[in-house]
Amino acid sequence: MPSGPYDADAVEEQWQERWLAEDTYAYRGGEVDDPDTAFAIDTPPPTVSGNLHWGHVYGTILQDIVARFTRMQGEEVFYPFGYDDNGIASERLTESELGIRHQEFSRREFQQKCREVCAQYEEEFTENLQSFGFSIDWDNTYRTIEPRVQRISQLSFIDLYEQGKEYRKRAPAIWCPECETAISQVETEDDEQHSHFHDIEFGVVGASSEAPEGGEAAEEAAAGQSAFTISTTRPELLPACVAVFVHPDDEENQNLVGQQAEVPLFGHEVPIIADERVDMETGSGLVMCCTFGDQTDIEWYQAHDLDLRVAIDESGHLTDVAGEYEGMSSDDAREAIVSDLDETGALLDRWEITHTVNVHERCGTGVEFLVADQWYVEMLDSTDEYLDAGREMDWYPEKMFSRYQHWIEGLQWDWCISRQRSSGIPFPVWYCEDCDEAIMAEKADLPVDPLSDDPPVDACPSCGGDDFLPEDDVFDTWATSSLTPLINAGWDWDEEAEEFTMENPELFPMDVRPQGHDIISFWLFHTVVKCYEHTGEVPFDSVMINGMVLDEDRKKMSKSVGNVVSPEEVREQFPVDAARFWAAGSSIGDDLPYQEKGLRAGEKLLQKLWNASKLVDSLTPETVPEIRDEDLSALDRWLLAELDSEAEFVREMLEEREFSKARDSLRSFFWGTFCDDYLEIAKQRVREEDDESAKYTLSVAHERFLKLFAPVLSHISEEIWQEMYNDGSEASGAGGEFESIHRTAWPEPTGVEADHEAGETAMTVVGALRRYKSERQLPLNAELDTVSVYGTVDGFESDIRNVMHVGTLETLDEEPQIESVITGIDLDYSVVGPEYGADVPDIEAGIESGDYELGEETLTVAGHELSAEEFTVERERQFTGEGEMLEADGALVIVRE
Repeated sequence: MPSGPYDADAVEEQWQERWLAEDTYAYRGGEVDDPDTAFAIDTPPPTVSGNLHWGHVYGTILQDIVARFTRMQGEEVFYPFGYDDNGIASERLTESELGIRHQEFSRREFQQKCREVCAQYEEEFTENLQSFGFSIDWDNTYRTIEPRVQRISQLSFIDLYEQGKEYRKRAPAIWCPECETAISQVETEDDEQHSHFHDIEFGVVGASSEAPEGGEAAEEAAAGQSAFTISTTRPELLPACVAVFVHPDDEENQNLVGQQAEVPLFGHEVPIIADERVDMETGSGLVMCCTFGDQTDIEWYQAHDLDLRVAIDESGHLTDVAGEYEGMSSDDAREAIVSDLDETGALLDRWEITHTVNVHERCGTGVEFLVADQWYVEMLDSTDEYLDAGREMDWYPEKMFSRYQHWIEGLQWDWCISRQRSSGIPFPVWYCEDCDEAIMAEKADLPVDPLSDDPPVDACPSCGGDDFLPEDDVFDTWATSSLTPLINAGWDWDEEAEEFTMENPELFPMDVRPQGHDIISFWLFHTVVKCYEHTGEVPFDSVMINGMVLDEDRKKMSKSVGNVVSPEEVREQFPVDAARFWAAGSSIGDDLPYQEKGLRAGEKLLQKLWNASKLVDSLTPETVPEIRDEDLSALDRWLLAELDSEAEFVREMLEEREFSKARDSLRSFFWGTFCDDYLEIAKQRVREEDDESAKYTLSVAHERFLKLFAPVLSHISEEIWQEMYNDGSEASGAGGEFESIHRTAWPEPTGVEADHEAGETAMTVVGALRRYKSERQLPLNAELDTVSVYGTVDGFESDIRNVMHVGTLETLDEEPQIESVITGIDLDYSVVGPEYGADVPDIEAGIESGDYELGEETLTVAGHELSAEEFTVERERQFTGEGEMLEADGALVIVRE
């Protein structure tokens, strides 16, 4: 091996280039006969919305650990990559990058601009990811806007339509005024915002001809009440008010039910109706229904067949029903209406509040509810099936299933999949201009764009009309990214067989879906819906959910806050393998703070592995000596047996996605047991005795450590393994077939048996004796006359004696004579101070001079008897015999020089 410290920059760049040049991680699908030996990873296609961020790197490291580990289990890993570049995020990136608005261009022109901007960012993204050496098969890279994916997305739409799982309806839809498109429930999030509550007076139009139930008191109240109060945060919706609701149990306001209310400023009359959905605890208990302010308004509109008054348009401005406020933005209209209410005396009160507002997660704009023609995937009738499908998958961690479950149980809408955008995958639909019949494209013709392609018929099959209108909406981006398992498996329609087929059926269902917990309701749920409806199967066998990367103060990283860490910044300061070590310290599913001390710990481990490897290389021959198990020393057998157990533990933890447990256990065993203890012992044996057993054990153990570290420390393990255990000339490109450590098998058990307890104790005895010599500045080969051990070291006596140069080693059947000596008494001043006050100094003096009596539960000193709760006794075990006693874990060692 090369001399000098580990040069991470040179090593990592070399292997990243070599892995790419050699197609080391290409999926060898043609070699897969048994589908069970193909392991498919449903890689998250990042949204093309900007530059690579540290969260991308963190999540991809965890995926990559799984990929590398699984290859070493003998499976052929399919690890693709994708870019989600057909959504609103890519449109907004293009607008921001070029300083334009999509409305300024034709759809085709703007689409081309989106393609160009996205291609530039994707190229940079790919280069950045490749600089981290991920074992991705870059030849299997897809883009959600490419023609092949467009075809699959349109096939999905037509298949669900033919199944009766899709419908088009003019209905209230969640609308983003900023993006000017419908969005789905999953694309909204709650945001705490400052606002105002307004108490507004509504007038009562006349009195009911019949008094409501409640007797004379109610009748009198009805006759005398001419107004009531509505509390609202959205006075700009007053022109859209179509009813006022009262809870049936609201006795105070029951007299109003059946009457008409006059809406202030706008003057139109609306009915007052009883309904159980009213929250009696909010405001006055009376609620105005506006079409539409929220989900409850929609439910009331449908249940009571109310009028439709649309007061806010697609761009968030007021319509003609708002009268003089028409054309104002909703914010400006709110202030103008409040001012006018105040002037007329209808504004009774106004106060500041902070409340939860439903916003579009892409732009943070408060959503509206508008009536429009939209396409929907029917989901609410199948939620039980989707829950059962989720239960079929293994969840890592299990607790994340509850998020999936809660999302499904809270669904209120079918999935709106149409978007009013300029860039995206078009719906393969035309409509008859005469009867509005939907005309679907032929599957063989896909992909199509109705804006430029002709419909597949000359006449409407319903009415015979020959004029058609193209659908100009595009798919929600999640309608496409939810198909990633089918995209990767090559799902398509076979025209001749008239059935759906898969080019790579061994990949479906995929083995693992890795993703962040923030998109369980977005990506994971919609993927289950789509794939289940198309195939009747769940799309993946297991789900691996990672958390988010936080800053060192455990706060969410945000550009506006200025606490974002860029991947380039990390790579400039630390080796890639150090970053991998840090990421592997996460508990799956939990958020992980970015802490440089974690990367520095990884750096130290790399140097430790490098130095230890150089030492092993200097102590061992190029060819591992052949030696029978029975010829190994007890200590060597113990180390190999322990390493067998460690390898099995690491394997089990990685299979369970317990990355931190695997990482920490392996690091501890390598650094402590192997390097600090065994390697020091073996070094002495080889140099002083040319011990073949030690040489063999060093070689076997060291190579195994490299393979165990390989999934996490990918670059350095490759470098050392090629130098020491593969032909170094091949690794440097001088000829021969390249074999990567990442394509080798996970270590099989050696099968060596050893006494675990005795070996463990023997190692602690050796460690104690080494510390004894070091503390006294004695050379390690200094002779010790006699060492007595109380503890089980059967079979390891000669190892201890030879390694530590002990003249006589004896084992003791009985524990040496040890006395428990009191070294101090500590007072609990929180109790003693208030209890004894001015006598506390006398108590302290008595303890200091030893003038006290100590009982089992009491301390008598300075004329006081203290109870056990008032003091603590410190004791120390002291050896009273000849020599010096050392305490080791599981043993007592007495040294006589």
